[in-house]
Amino acid sequence: MELPEAVRSVVGDESVAARVSLGGEDLLLVTPTRTVVYRAEGLLSDESVREYGHDVERIAVETKRRKAKVRLDYGTGGEQSLSIPTSRVDDALHPILAGVLNAAAVTDPGETVKRTFRFSELTVVVTSARLVKHVGGAVWDAGHEEFPYDDVTDLRFEEGSHGTAVVLRMGGRQERFKTPNDSARELREALVAALLDHAGHDSLEAFRAARAGDGEGDEAEAGEGMAVEGLSPLGSESPESTDDGQSGAGDAVTGVDVVGGGGESSPEAGAGANVDTDADADVAAELAALREQVERQGERIDAQRELIDQLIEELRRGR
Repeated sequence: MELPEAVRSVVGDESVAARVSLGGEDLLLVTPTRTVVYRAEGLLSDESVREYGHDVERIAVETKRRKAKVRLDYGTGGEQSLSIPTSRVDDALHPILAGVLNAAAVTDPGETVKRTFRFSELTVVVTSARLVKHVGGAVWDAGHEEFPYDDVTDLRFEEGSHGTAVVLRMGGRQERFKTPNDSARELREALVAALLDHAGHDSLEAFRAARAGDGEGDEAEAGEGMAVEGLSPLGSESPESTDDGQSGAGDAVTGVDVVGGGGESSPEAGAGANVDTDADADVAAELAALREQVERQGERIDAQRELIDQLIEELRRGR
């Protein structure tokens, strides 16, 4: 689709690396040096085009039910923010982050940002040459860590009840971080594929064999976890804090996947054993009727709220 004239005049001869719809005719476009947001003429404002340079020091995201705000911190240059629909935030953040990593020389020319995984306190970026990890409230800042695939001698995944640990071994040191179990298989797919493609191998076994000459001793950890190349979709639940004190991922997106203790008994076991009088049976019926009434009222309130939100959304179109 041809770009609006107002956008073409701003972009000029730069190539457009990514294009994300923000609803209606509104667009977010990413070039090698900047992000461009186009707002079509609407009820609340005239047609407009805004530019956001990629020479930022920090990226943060505030997510609400309908709207998300991406904050770009330019240090002494101040801060800019752009508002986008929450449903489009991940689609928009991925190319923005890719542009920022390139501008900050975190990634090399020609290096591709494959996938971006964002949890509440953990951001993981898989590129064609390295893994970039950031822990903290921001999505990215100077406190990030990067692990070039050329330095990796082994990659393993250790499944647990509260999350799956990604274990990168680089010579004599090890990097470990947890991801939600629901997200682990998709992250594993992206990371394994990028690592093997970069190293030129068909399997992790072949990769390990080729890197065995680095003097890496894996015997002690052989039973700790199984490196599986199977995959699964990105989930929404998150692990608890990792062993090294790092905050668990996914709290802002979803809840924690909690596994209960052992035993076959349940809180419901034996319930009702003493409820055999007419009085107790009447109380149970009244409580059930009251619960049903509250649920119906809640449904009506939710429907009205959805209607109001939809009306606002149609008027504002993500602005």
